[in-house]
Amino acid sequence: MTFTQIRRAVLEPRHATLAGIGMMVTGIFLFSVNDVMGKWLVATYPVAQVLLVRSLAALIMLAPFIRREGVAAFRGAPRPGLQILRVVFSTLEVACFYWAVTSLPLADVMTYYLAGPIYVTALSALFLGEKVGWRRWAAVTAGFAGVLVALQPSPATLTLPALVSLAGSLFFALLMITTRKLSGTSDTVLVTGQTVAALLLGLVMAPFAWVAPGGRDLALLSLLGIVAMVAHVCVNRALKLAPASVVVPYQYMLIVWAVVFGYLVFGDVPQASTLVGAAIIVGAGLFIFLREQSLARPQG
Repeated sequence: MTFTQIRRAVLEPRHATLAGIGMMVTGIFLFSVNDVMGKWLVATYPVAQVLLVRSLAALIMLAPFIRREGVAAFRGAPRPGLQILRVVFSTLEVACFYWAVTSLPLADVMTYYLAGPIYVTALSALFLGEKVGWRRWAAVTAGFAGVLVALQPSPATLTLPALVSLAGSLFFALLMITTRKLSGTSDTVLVTGQTVAALLLGLVMAPFAWVAPGGRDLALLSLLGIVAMVAHVCVNRALKLAPASVVVPYQYMLIVWAVVFGYLVFGDVPQASTLVGAAIIVGAGLFIFLREQSLARPQG
């Protein structure tokens, strides 16, 4: 093996990690847009109806890619049992989120969901065999501390919506882990599985509580599916390019976007504690990014 080949073998995984971080950041931004739209829509429409319409819109957008992949790609998808388990986690996670935000403020639900990176860091060491050093653990912990500073959660009673949020955050972590385990599966197969599962759940439950949407709301429900689909593609690609314990901590950026969208969309002026917490979160994410960048840089 020549020096150039050795150098490429060393550098390419590092550059893939940086690309994975970029895809995760993009996916989290799109999920933030999706969360704001979803919170507004579930105030009027049942969760099952939201799932049905958004999944149908996403499936229409996916149709050309599904046709290009062909039936063989789906039949030949690796580890079918784990594929099914993954779409179960995905469907339960999104259902828990929309159910929770019907009763809790979006910020409260995000507080529970932002515990996800802690779960993923622990589970990635346990199930994926990824090495998680003390620096990364420290950055993840600092990011979670930033969430606590920003939202100042009180020791409130664990209500059913709170328990649903906690369950949703765990399902999200399991979704990230199984996606990483299925990194050899095409993005189209992964996203189609998630979309079809949510569509089936909506088809079963939506007829029991249907609210006729107007033209504008129908467009927003459809856009919700398209945004979610692109976000899932970004997250799935991130987990293929980089270790889960590296990219998943960027989920903390959700709280930063919550501050931005809260001000721009709803006119909410963030408290000083929120800004301090957001700064801690961004700092933790930048620490991981800069460390990966330094590792990708050629030495000497």
